[in-house]
Order: sequence, then C-alpha cells, then structure tokens
Amino acid sequence: MIQIDDTIISTDILRKEFVCNIQKCKGICCVEGDSGAPLDEEELPILEEIFTDIKPFLRPEGIKAIEEQGTYVKDDDGDWVTPLVDGAECAYVIFDEKGITKCGIEKAYEEGATDFQKPISCHLYPVRVDKYKAFTAVNYHKWDICSDACTLGQELNVTVAEFLKEPLIKKFGQEWYDQLMIAKDEVKNFKLF
Repeated sequence: MIQIDDTIISTDILRKEFVCNIQKCKGICCVEGDSGAPLDEEELPILEEIFTDIKPFLRPEGIKAIEEQGTYVKDDDGDWVTPLVDGAECAYVIFDEKGITKCGIEKAYEEGATDFQKPISCHLYPVRVDKYKAFTAVNYHKWDICSDACTLGQELNVTVAEFLKEPLIKKFGQEWYDQLMIAKDEVKNFKLF
C-alpha cells in the first residue's frame, strides 16, 4: 500500500496489467454482479436531473426498471447503486448490434444530450474506491470475467494505473496522479519476497 494525501492505494494498481478487451468480454461487467454500479453521493441528484435527457438513449426494459425503482437504489450493503433490470444488467445498459454492452448515459453524453459522462465507478473500473472516516481506499478489483483484459494488458505492458489515467485524474486530480506515477517507479524497483 502507498499513501497520497488521504488516499491509501493498493500497489496492485501499479503492478497489475489491464486493458479492457470489450470485443472478448462484451462488457459483461455491466451485466454480472450482485448489485448495480456503485454511485457517489453527489451523483444521485445528477441522475435524477438528467433522466429525461438520457431516457431516449435507454432500452424500454431499462426505462421501466428506473421508473419502478428510481434512478438509483440502495443495495443489500446499504450502498447507493444503479438499479438493475430483473436482477441482472444495469438499467442504464444498452446493447450494440454485436451484443456488446454500452452505457446509455455515455451514449447520451456522446450525442450532446448531457454533460455527465457516466458514474465515476464505471469509468474507474477495475478500480474500486471506498470512503472511510479517516481515508479513502483505492483498490484493484480482480474479477475472473476480466481475464481477457489482464491478458491484453500484459501483451501491451499497460498497468491498471496507466489504463485508467483519465478517470483517475478526473476523480483525484492531476497532482495526485503525478504522485502515483512517481510511486509506480519506486514500487517497480521494490521486489516482493
């Protein structure tokens, strides 16, 4: 673990290689799991506010789930998450002609219908951020369904931190990311026994 300001970061983010391989996994991370995508507290009113703007980009099943459950829900752990369609995929998921999942919110963003790209937890995946009273934990979430992403990351020699440069900067700032990259060089030279 390393510390930057009030964040405690797993060195796996600096050691593990990862590049999403959407052609292989088809975006299954938006379909599998116990609950929807984690949401930051400040994202909740945004989802309420933009729903009518993004609605034309969503599937009827997703719209129905959102209208019945709300733009966000609390999961069994008491965390705010996106609602699901029949306990499966995220209600904001859309599918392209090849069956690859996409984010309906991001599609609306790309089309200029909203300035909110998508929940930061989705943008940061496979990094998970957990806030505690004294610090924020930044961890790599290893999931078997992302094995193709790990393989591609190894082939391209791209770490999780490098792959997620843009969202990490969006979440924590450029100075934080620069410090992370300095730590990367130090961690790389440190041998585990």
